[in-house]
Amino acid sequence: MSEWSKALQQVAAETFGWAELHPEQLEAMEQMMAGRDALAVLPTGAGKSAIYQVPALLIDGPTLVVSPLLALQRDQMEGIEDSSAPEAVAVNSAQRAGETRHAWDAVREGDAEYLFLSPEQLAKDEVLDELAALGVGLFVVDEAHCVSAWGHDFRPDYLRLGTAIERLGHPPVLALTATAALPVRRDIVQRLGLRDAAEVVASFDRPNLRLAVERESDDGRKRSAVVVRVSGLMADPATRGGLVYVASRKDAEYYAGELEQLGHRVAAYHAGMKAADRKRVHEQFLGDELDVVVATSAFGMGIDKPDVRFVVHASAPESLDSYYQQIGRAGRDGDPAEAYLFHRPEDLHLQTFLTASRAPEDALEDVAEALDERAAPVRAADLADDVEAPAAKRTRAVNLLEQAGAVGTTEDGRLEYLDDELSPDEAVHRAVEVSETHQRLIRSRIEMVRGYAESTGCRRQFLLGYFGEQLPHPCGNCDTCEAGTAQDHLAADAPFPVNSAVRHREWGHGVVMSVEPDRLTVLFDQEGYKTLATSAVESQHLLEADQPGV
Repeated sequence: MSEWSKALQQVAAETFGWAELHPEQLEAMEQMMAGRDALAVLPTGAGKSAIYQVPALLIDGPTLVVSPLLALQRDQMEGIEDSSAPEAVAVNSAQRAGETRHAWDAVREGDAEYLFLSPEQLAKDEVLDELAALGVGLFVVDEAHCVSAWGHDFRPDYLRLGTAIERLGHPPVLALTATAALPVRRDIVQRLGLRDAAEVVASFDRPNLRLAVERESDDGRKRSAVVVRVSGLMADPATRGGLVYVASRKDAEYYAGELEQLGHRVAAYHAGMKAADRKRVHEQFLGDELDVVVATSAFGMGIDKPDVRFVVHASAPESLDSYYQQIGRAGRDGDPAEAYLFHRPEDLHLQTFLTASRAPEDALEDVAEALDERAAPVRAADLADDVEAPAAKRTRAVNLLEQAGAVGTTEDGRLEYLDDELSPDEAVHRAVEVSETHQRLIRSRIEMVRGYAESTGCRRQFLLGYFGEQLPHPCGNCDTCEAGTAQDHLAADAPFPVNSAVRHREWGHGVVMSVEPDRLTVLFDQEGYKTLATSAVESQHLLEADQPGV
């Protein structure tokens, strides 16, 4: 055992009362102690927060934790308060002025070790100036998949965190998430600007979760089937208590009403509710005052409840990344739990609509022209004088122009137009192409949800293959295994094994994610996920070995 390992184990035991650290936790912590950036991908309930909480006490300077939801920040702060660690404080827009002053004073005076902020706080120059003066010792990005281009539109300020890290002198950075397939991990590293990042990726397999899909062609029958299934799960003491995920606020209210009429303790949860009502539902569920919550995807981050016995998806999620994260909230105690997906093919059209995001061309044009006309770099906030678009749309336009190589960020966080020979019109054209590539990738993820729902093979093999992890034998704990349609797919002699780099004459470079007897799934840089028939690959020579960037 290394000296750092001994010190970390000692702090974990004496300060937090944890008798033993898991190997993945310890591995990521040691990277922090060595001053390296790290990306840790651990399943829900695997103790991701410990990875920064323990090293923080051995690293000089306060630990900054960027977290997307106030409820999530509150949960983590309460966990720290229950230990003998120094104080944890937060700065957010929901606080009174006195609370904000106390938080900054506590960090300045060394009384508080942990400072929780939202990404929107880090978009403020005065906040970054204050943090730079404090000398941040460790920069933590929680729920780091929000950084990824595969799902960033709702929090564009997450994509500005790389700039914030550099303005703070690039302290060691720890990115944490419960689900990150290869493209998401690649995005996180790139967009945060992680240097020589160590990746600690635990197995995605949750063998105690039984996976099942129920297919319905009619919306009315599907709704009835969801209610019957959930009510049946609630009637069984072994599966009493769970979550139902829906695609819309209207559906959350509908299913909650139907289940309430059947006598179940149930509540809806969605972004259209008042903050106080959402908080109440959250606390009632954690306190066993509710048996089931019917929610949109807004519910779940930070849910620390080990005995959730089922997760039912009343409609298809937008990706297997989201699906995996959401079903991971069941069975965290290691006991058996159920994961049901109700699949109506038409529902995927809704997801395509919900995830569609056209490039903000008006804002792109205004931002590009404003920066091109400026003689010197400007702060992002100053663009409000020239661009009428809302702040979130301005930020997204800046992000796209940066990804297109037309706009850059100086060391002090100002924006500048990079190429005088590139016209604003051409810059906008490039940014739109970047946005369209993102959309192709997102649509390909929706098609992978269809593949999972309609597969007759082992569902766990399919799900793990999406994340680049091979399960050579059927799991025996999913509906297809029980139906006898799953098959072994040991493919040691496959011409293109998992994780091998390949090139397609039309779609370019890709990485093989999974291999089955009759098909393989490839993730292409520009096109996203594609499933190819093995016979066609071999007879038509569709793929050849390749290296990234070649």
